[in-house]
Amino acid sequence: MDKELSKKTLSHIPLSNLLDLKIDFAFKQLLGSERNKHLTIVFLNAIFHRTGRLPIKELSFLNQEVSGEHKEDKQTRFDIVVKTQNEELINIEIQLANKKDMLKRTLFYWSRLYNLQLQKGKGYHTLNPTITINICNFTLFQEAAHYHSTYHLYEDRTLQRVKKSDDVLEIHFIELDKFLKAWTNEEQQSFNNILVRWLLMFGMVDDGKNIVREDIYKALEEIAKTDENIRKAFQAWEEISQDPDNIIAYQSRVKYMLDEAAKIEDAKYYAEQEGIEKGIKKGIEGIAKKMIIKGNSDKEIMELTNLSLAEVQALRQDV
Repeated sequence: MDKELSKKTLSHIPLSNLLDLKIDFAFKQLLGSERNKHLTIVFLNAIFHRTGRLPIKELSFLNQEVSGEHKEDKQTRFDIVVKTQNEELINIEIQLANKKDMLKRTLFYWSRLYNLQLQKGKGYHTLNPTITINICNFTLFQEAAHYHSTYHLYEDRTLQRVKKSDDVLEIHFIELDKFLKAWTNEEQQSFNNILVRWLLMFGMVDDGKNIVREDIYKALEEIAKTDENIRKAFQAWEEISQDPDNIIAYQSRVKYMLDEAAKIEDAKYYAEQEGIEKGIKKGIEGIAKKMIIKGNSDKEIMELTNLSLAEVQALRQDV
């Protein structure tokens, strides 16, 4: 990242020192802590503006670890979980990589959180709306043009939404890369949308690509002149990015994620190589079988295919 960026009015440290908010550790430090609760409320209200949900006025942070009923059940660890003044449960997840299981994983997480509400002896009528918000650093819905998708319970034929008392499921997907492409192409540059302002913050620093978006920073400077919440969010971001303990924890988390990504890439590579070798082997065996059918001798087949006598004789049993 460029250490010689021009003098800033919003930032008081080099932009290259800011932590990437798409890394779950930094994301949780900004929006998952009691000291920044007012920012979490502003951010959630910006998301819910699209669905018309009543504004959040107060919230409390809940435990992120959820164990199953039985010891063999899968343990769930959420990024951020809050409960609103209306007893709604909200899970916010930041997803850096597409593991191809996003929809099923989302429903699993939603169900675990929804299930948490039902206490022994209580009726199902006590269950409150449960909301999952996924901020994805990848494109999930190739066919959808907009970056913010929402899902509720509807009847298939009439497309009528369930009545309010049963309207307990709400799922959001925010595709950050799709948003940034629209922003870069000047298709989405309205500062009137408060969610746009927050997504610009999330997209400004990309540690994986070693990039700081100077154009986004300039836009945030302009926004901060009239938006006190963005100004406070940027200040909190700077404080998080300068804390020595945070830096160590952040770097450790990044290293772990890079190591995991490398393991996956290695596994793919070796699987491909093994697949290629198996394909070649199968092709050679196919040639040998054709030679057997034509009446070629074991020696002729062995000379042409480099198969062993035992392998050729085993193939004769299959023909």
